[in-house]
Amino acid sequence: MRVFVTGGNGFIGSRVVRALSLHGHAVRLLLRQTSRTARLEGLSYERAEGDVRDGASLERAMDSCDAVIHLASVSNWNDIQSPLMRTVVVEGTAHVLKAMRARGIVRAVYISSATAINGSDRPQVHDERSAYALAGRHFAYAHAKREAEELCHGANAAGLSVVIANPAEVYGPGDDDLVTAGNLIDLVRSNPVLACTGGTSVVHVDDVSEGIVSALERGRANERYILGGENLTIRQLAELSCSLAGVRRRIIVAPNVLIRGLAALAATLHLPLPFNPAVIPYATRFWFMDAGKATRELGVRFRSARDVLEPTIAWLRQSGRLG
Repeated sequence: MRVFVTGGNGFIGSRVVRALSLHGHAVRLLLRQTSRTARLEGLSYERAEGDVRDGASLERAMDSCDAVIHLASVSNWNDIQSPLMRTVVVEGTAHVLKAMRARGIVRAVYISSATAINGSDRPQVHDERSAYALAGRHFAYAHAKREAEELCHGANAAGLSVVIANPAEVYGPGDDDLVTAGNLIDLVRSNPVLACTGGTSVVHVDDVSEGIVSALERGRANERYILGGENLTIRQLAELSCSLAGVRRRIIVAPNVLIRGLAALAATLHLPLPFNPAVIPYATRFWFMDAGKATRELGVRFRSARDVLEPTIAWLRQSGRLG
C-alpha cells in the first residue's frame, strides 16, 4: 500500500515509517515547511507539505494513497492546556477523516493514547472495555484523545474502516525531545528521589511501531488496541532506572495529596518547581494496562520493563544526557 502518515517525523512516527518500509509499504509523509526531519535520515518516503489544521492541504497530500496512519498530536507538556490541544488533536482528526472521505480512502489507524482508556487512584488494570472515568480540565490531553476516538467511531458508522491504537508510556533511544526519557533523567539525577503514588505501563517504541503497522494490516475496524508493556509503580520505575544507571538513590514516596497541593499552589503563585505541574494529575494515578488483545489479534509481543528501559538509559548516557 501507499500509506499516508501524519506526525511521521516524531519519535514514534519515524519508527512507524521504518516499520512500514520493512513491511513493504510505500510512505508519503505530511510535513510542514518547518518540520524537523533528522529522525527520518536514511528512510525512504515521499514528502507532502501540509498541516492537519488545514483540511485542503490534507486532501491534496492524500491523493492516490491507499491508507492513512494518523499520528500527529501534541506531546509537549507546556502545550497541554493550550488551544493547540483542541485544534491539533480533535479538529485535526476531523480534517483527516474528512479528507479521507473526499479521496475515497477507507482504511486508517488513529493513534490515540492509553490515557483515553482510563486511569485510577488505585492500582487497577484497564483494558479496551474499561469505563472512562476521568474528569476535570487537568486531563485535557486524555479528553482530547477520547473525543478524537469518538470522531473515528462516527466515521466507521459512516462507512470508513478506522482502527484505534492506544500506546502506553513509550520509551526508547532517540527521544530527543525527552518526552518520556526526561522522566528517567529526573529519577537518576535526583537524590533523594521523590516519587508519587501512581504507576504506568512502559513500552518500547519499536514494539509500538510494530503494533501500529500490524493494526493497519490486521486490526478490526472500530476496535481499540492497547499497545503497552509491563506495569510498574512510580517507585518501581525509579528503582529499576537507578539500578540500570548504576546509581544508588534513596526513594521517598510522598502522599499524593501533598504533591497535588504543592503543584496547585506553585501554579497559582507562579513559583518554580523541579517538575512541570501539568504532569502531576497523570503521575499521581495508575495507568496500568492489559495489552493481551493486541498480542492475540495483532501478534505483537511486548518486551519487559528492563528491556524497555535499559537501551533508553544506555542511549541517554551515550548522548551525554546523564552526565
